[in-house]
Formats: sequence, C-alpha cells, structure tokens
Amino acid sequence: MELVSIIMPCFNNEATIKESINSVLSQSYKCWELIIINDNSTDDSQNIINDYVNSDERIKLITNEKNIGAGGSRNKGIEIANGRFIAFLDADDVWLPEKLAKQIKFMRDGNYALTYSYYQKFDSTGLGAIVRSPATTTYRKLLYSNVIGCLTGMYDTDFLGKCYMPLIRKRQDMGLWLSILKKCNKAYCLPEVLAYYRIDSGMTKNKLDAAKYQWRFYRDVTKLNLIQSSWYFVWYSVLGLVKYKK
Repeated sequence: MELVSIIMPCFNNEATIKESINSVLSQSYKCWELIIINDNSTDDSQNIINDYVNSDERIKLITNEKNIGAGGSRNKGIEIANGRFIAFLDADDVWLPEKLAKQIKFMRDGNYALTYSYYQKFDSTGLGAIVRSPATTTYRKLLYSNVIGCLTGMYDTDFLGKCYMPLIRKRQDMGLWLSILKKCNKAYCLPEVLAYYRIDSGMTKNKLDAAKYQWRFYRDVTKLNLIQSSWYFVWYSVLGLVKYKK
C-alpha cells in the first residue's frame, strides 16, 4: 500500500480536533501518516494532540512558536511528509471511513494527479446540504469558482513532486490547486460524499471581507490584469451565492 500524508493545521480547535483525528483513525485504508501542525494555539489543543501522538506512531506533531496561518502551517507539514499522496483535513472537519480507500483507488484507476470529491456540510444540529462538485475542472474553470473542497483534495507526488500553498492568509488551497493545474491541466471528481465540512458561522459574517480578499487574490496572487480580474470576480461572486445559499 502507498503511504498517504494527511496534513492537519490546528489553531484553538480543542472542541473539534478529537472528532477530526478519530475520523482519520477510523479509515479503512491504514497506510497513512497524520501530520498535525499546532499553530501556536492558546487552548488545550496541544495536550489533546500529545495524547494521540503518544498512542499512535503514525501521528506526528509540529508546534509553531508563533502563529503563521493555515497556509504556512500546511507547508511545514508538506515539507516533512513521506507519502506518495498528500491530503488535507482541517481540525474541525471529518472524513468518512472509506474516504482514503475510495479516493486512492479512483486516482490509481484513472491515473489522475489531482482529485477531489463531493462533501456535505454539517453543524451542531446535524447534516446539511451536499456540495456536488463538477466532474472535472481546469485552471481557467477554477478561476471562476473554487470547486475543490480542501478537505477532499488529494494530489500525487509521483506526478507532481511536492507542491506548496502560497503564503497568504486566505484562499491558500485555491492557490495550491491553481499551481497544480498549471502542471497537470485537469483535476477529477469522485462523485460521492467522502467528507463532512463543518459550517463556521464566523465566516459567513465576513462576506464583505471575503469579497475584498478574493479581489486581491486575483490581482496579487494570480496576477490577472484589471479586466480579467473583474470578469472572474463577478462570476466568482455569483457562483458563490449559488454555492452557499443552501
């Protein structure tokens, strides 16, 4: 079996990280390493993670001396990753037990370098809407909408080498997918719910800030000109409303 490296950034996730780690431990595919990066948490996250590190040698911990954000933390995990496949799971989201087994088979059967899947929203009241991503996406299509949920994305280092996230505070995953799609041209979706995405009410309160950041992402990260940025920004906003209205 090929090793999968799972990258999990953590910042003050004491209330949710056990559920996230347990969803990795419950995977039917057992050949994995979980690299948790504690991004200078001030709650009890460190002690919770240490308990898991001491009980399973597949779980590794990196502790940041200062907070550097999710992108930089994920990059630290990627740097020490030993797996052929790189996957991502935040410390408040959950994988279904067959996630790795099904997605790796999908990648091997199709000879795919970058894949993703459907996922389902959830909160304390239960499960919500299913996010059904398109069957494939390309660099240009992804500029319209980030259809690859970070908790479902997985890439093959045999095809791509190690690929890192841009050092920005938001949209790091979108930046990573775009950089990969410059190399492999197309990403493929496994049309099945393989993960649960926890709805963060704090994020929904900052839609204006998110819109401003998306604009800067187009201008500063992807280096699109003013006309191109305007075009993709309008479509991203429209598609975002459709995606998150449920």
